[in-house]
Amino acid sequence: MEIRSKRHPIFDYFLIIIGTTILAISINMFFDPLEMVTGGVTGLAIIIKSVTEGFIDGGIPIYITNMVINIPLFIIAFLLKGRHFGARSLFATFYLSFALFYTDGLQPLTFDVLLGGIFGGLLAGIGLGLVFSAFSTTGGTDLAASIIQHFAKHISVAQIMLFLDALIILFGLYLFGPEKTMYAIISIYISVKVIDGILEGLHFSKAAFIISDFSEAISEQLMINLDRGVTGLHGEGKYTHNKKELLLCVVSKREIVKLKEIVRDIDKNAFVIVADVREVVGEGFVEYEVSKNEAIK
Repeated sequence: MEIRSKRHPIFDYFLIIIGTTILAISINMFFDPLEMVTGGVTGLAIIIKSVTEGFIDGGIPIYITNMVINIPLFIIAFLLKGRHFGARSLFATFYLSFALFYTDGLQPLTFDVLLGGIFGGLLAGIGLGLVFSAFSTTGGTDLAASIIQHFAKHISVAQIMLFLDALIILFGLYLFGPEKTMYAIISIYISVKVIDGILEGLHFSKAAFIISDFSEAISEQLMINLDRGVTGLHGEGKYTHNKKELLLCVVSKREIVKLKEIVRDIDKNAFVIVADVREVVGEGFVEYEVSKNEAIK
């Protein structure tokens, strides 16, 4: 079932258009000229283009292969899943083929495989991150994996996708050699990290867990000096069975030093745990916009 966004659908489709265009640029300017196969249908399309160069001038274009492979996949998915099939993914897949078409004439920025892998992976990650943030996919192996999983329910979609992508990368290894394949794996790693950053948020913060016998004094000073909320959680030391109050305070990265100074000045024996927080939504951090109607409710 397709996950729906509370944003206006036009904004999601705008993200898909921008994301697929950036992805197409990464393929036509980096991956295809450098013969780097990073998995997926587009990776398979790069292989097919290279293999058919001896029969067709320039080989079969990537956008044609992408379309030809995805059309039957969408038909099968529609027959199996019916109306639960996502319209956004359908649009994203076909628009990617269109984007691959109108960016086909772009000249490669570099023929250095390492630079191409890094910047190609960066662009691909940004493009896919925007598409995923619009609750969509670009079809391909994730669509094929969903179809296979319909008949093999004991295997997860993620496992099937991993197998299909690995198979495509192995074809690339056979055709283009181990060196370009290793650079392609570096590019995949960069793409995944960029996608995670876009989906999970780039507003990094710190969460501090503080255990002290002076929790009241510490929480008061944190609220006064840092203007941050503090939550008290009731706990118990399992060795002594003494009741303890665990303080939780989320601050920005630059405020964590000040927080530790406040705790140290009050209680040098306090136990402080600092953890990375990917994204914080709420007052003082990233705040949701509330419409007038919602505010009245």
